[in-house]
Amino acid sequence: MRRVTCINRMLIGCLLFFATPKEAYCAVNLSKPPQTKANELGSLLKPRPISFRQKVKKQLKEQAKQKSAVKKPRGLSQKMRSWSHKATTKKVSGSKKQQLPTKSAKVKHPFSVVDQRPYFDIPVTYNARVKKWIKHFQTNGKKWFQRYLERSHRYLPSMKTVLRNKSLPEDLAYIAMIESGFSPHAVSTANAVGYWQFIKPTANRYGLKTSWWIDERRDFHKSTMAAAKYLGDLYKMFDSWYLTACGYNMGETRLRRLVKRHGTKNFWYLSKKKDFPKETREYVPKMLAAMLIAKSPELYGFKNLNPQKPHSYEYYYVPGGTDLILLAEALNLPHTQMKRLNPEIIQGFIPEFVKNHRIRIPKGSTIKVANLIRAKKVR
Repeated sequence: MRRVTCINRMLIGCLLFFATPKEAYCAVNLSKPPQTKANELGSLLKPRPISFRQKVKKQLKEQAKQKSAVKKPRGLSQKMRSWSHKATTKKVSGSKKQQLPTKSAKVKHPFSVVDQRPYFDIPVTYNARVKKWIKHFQTNGKKWFQRYLERSHRYLPSMKTVLRNKSLPEDLAYIAMIESGFSPHAVSTANAVGYWQFIKPTANRYGLKTSWWIDERRDFHKSTMAAAKYLGDLYKMFDSWYLTACGYNMGETRLRRLVKRHGTKNFWYLSKKKDFPKETREYVPKMLAAMLIAKSPELYGFKNLNPQKPHSYEYYYVPGGTDLILLAEALNLPHTQMKRLNPEIIQGFIPEFVKNHRIRIPKGSTIKVANLIRAKKVR
């Protein structure tokens, strides 16, 4: 009896928790539910009312089912790809079959492939300051910048190759464009010389010789090698290509001091400070503007350019006392061509005390130069 009583109590508890009030009343009184009419019995059997949250959940589930039931149309590229790579047949009037293009057949797509060029390997920012320099190069500075563009075809390929071999962005070569316009004879007010505008202490630190008869800052290959080393060191210091360019212009010591003072490596924030040099403030926008125009000159109005061809030369070691002017005359070349190939030799000759020195000579003239040196006709 005790067991039966416990079971009854458990059943009553469950009924009180789950049942409707009327059913719970019957369970407590341990009696059968009273006889009701059909409509009253139906109301007792109705489910409990659904809450607002349950209604929303139900609507969301129905909407998700409807979306999944709708088939998404395939993209145009997928259609064209499947059509071009599947060899199928099409029935035409009876037993004849028309072959559709096979995998090997070329399909003429309705849209041409987007040209990936121009390619940039440093961050590109286009703002009012960059736009100002683009406008300057298109108007007041157009004459000079057009000359820089024509000259760039001679030097940019070799400079970019050096930078690429040093695992540096090739677009850093445009620093030489805004520094010197690719001219070996460019000299700044701070006595910076050559394509990359090295001052003498920095040039000597990176292995460039500077003396009364030679200035390797004017040698486009040696100066580019030194510039690549310097730019690599600057990036290790500042971890920013914009600040690398700034450090190249103003010097790493001063820039490091400014970064520490203001607690940021953001160029655009630093350049707004009063103690930031005015020239360096415009340096990065100027470089970006030159790079944008040089990559798409016709887009910015530079048409009918006459690009200069790269130098065609080979190296040859000549002894001390060799005169480049006499060598050019013996080879039936204009003096300017030999000077253009060897701009680092300031005086036009190799001093007697130098054992030998490597110079550039026109391609294919090695045998002639060797015979002239052996006959001592160029001293």
